[in-house]
Amino acid sequence: MTDMTITAIDPTITAIDNLAIARRYLEAVEGGAEAGALAEFFTKDAVQEEFPNRLSPIGRHRDLAAMLDSARKGKQVIRAQRFDILNSVADGDNVALEVFWTGLLATALEGLPANSQLRAHVSIFLEFRDGKICRQHNYDCFDPWWV
Repeated sequence: MTDMTITAIDPTITAIDNLAIARRYLEAVEGGAEAGALAEFFTKDAVQEEFPNRLSPIGRHRDLAAMLDSARKGKQVIRAQRFDILNSVADGDNVALEVFWTGLLATALEGLPANSQLRAHVSIFLEFRDGKICRQHNYDCFDPWWV
């Protein structure tokens, strides 16, 4: 009989662990995390796909460096934000979140004055590898701004 070594993903990380990490990630973003504090949630080769929405009409594809840069630049537009998780599903390395997002504008935007509140219904799909996010897909559906 031959001695075989099988390399496997860390079996101690469960779907529940990934869900807890996803929740901590949103809390960190809410708290204004950027740079290293935000990077710790992601693999080095992480990618984010933001599908078209009111603030990003053609969508965006970001690597980790672009995600971190976007978090930093986003503070110039949104001065505070909150993520209320309405529903969550975790299955192995995948977590799906239904979120109600609110953000307060730091500056005027498309006819809205600074301090106006934006609201969006958001679906976030996260894929994990070894307890870190390696893929993120966002579907952001903003409430109308004229109400």
